[in-house]
Amino acid sequence: MLKYTLKRLGWAILTLWAIITLTFILMHSVPGDPFAREGTMPESVRENLNRYYNLDKPKIVQYGLYLKSVVIDLDFGPSIKSSTLSVNDYISKGFPVSFHLGIQSLIIAISFGLVLGIIASLNRNKWPDYLAMILAIIGVSVPSFILATILINYFAVEWRLLPVATWKSWSHTILPSISLAMLPMAYIARLMRSSMLEVMGQDYILTATAKGLSKNTIVVKHAIRNAILPVVTVIGIIAANLVTGSFIVESIFGIPGMGDMFVNGIFNRDYPVILGSTIFYSAILIFLIFVVDVAYTWIDPRIKVTGGNG
Repeated sequence: MLKYTLKRLGWAILTLWAIITLTFILMHSVPGDPFAREGTMPESVRENLNRYYNLDKPKIVQYGLYLKSVVIDLDFGPSIKSSTLSVNDYISKGFPVSFHLGIQSLIIAISFGLVLGIIASLNRNKWPDYLAMILAIIGVSVPSFILATILINYFAVEWRLLPVATWKSWSHTILPSISLAMLPMAYIARLMRSSMLEVMGQDYILTATAKGLSKNTIVVKHAIRNAILPVVTVIGIIAANLVTGSFIVESIFGIPGMGDMFVNGIFNRDYPVILGSTIFYSAILIFLIFVVDVAYTWIDPRIKVTGGNG
């Protein structure tokens, strides 16, 4: 188990380094400079700005300085477009908001997704199965920004039940959370249904049934634990996508999260903000995948042997 964990950790670190390197190369391959939108600027001022942000140095030197700043100092550097805020400041302000929204959406997606999948599998080709899969199809088919618009129109404008914009109270989080949760909820429901159907047809389930165990005991103690394995493998990616925010949904609801920070960084050609938010997002994604890999070995003990010998 320890060898497996260290191996996964090593791959996670290597992947993060590759992402930092590729992001830096791509970002600095874009034509132009971040001060192009400032209009007419004295050459001396432009040179001073380039010197301050290390843009006057060779690319390899810039890469080395940036890698040292990120890895050793955990500092993503100053924002080019803000004289008072650094990239770390932007992240410290935006990430808690996106994290709150994402965790709430994740809880909704996992809870309802698992329940719908289990209900559908236990009532195959009956009305609960059809209803659950209709909801799943709607969740997969309707984009989050369309769903957000529909929710705003009815719950905020027509019925005036919930607030529509900004980030002030718990009631402001309900509509964006539902908008973000529908797609992963639908995906989890469909995956859980197919996995449960496969597990319920296994020999050990038939043996447990023949021994006289109740259906609830078979489902809870035997079927769900094995059927949930495919779901666990995708939760890391789903969680990373949710806890770092959604650019479109955050923009629609006026939420000051990571999405707003990233969009403004692109619009302003703010290299440190774009690099910092991309690396931060990637680090969260890699960390959650690492956690899921380790948790997977705990849920399915057979993987420990394979991971230990690999």
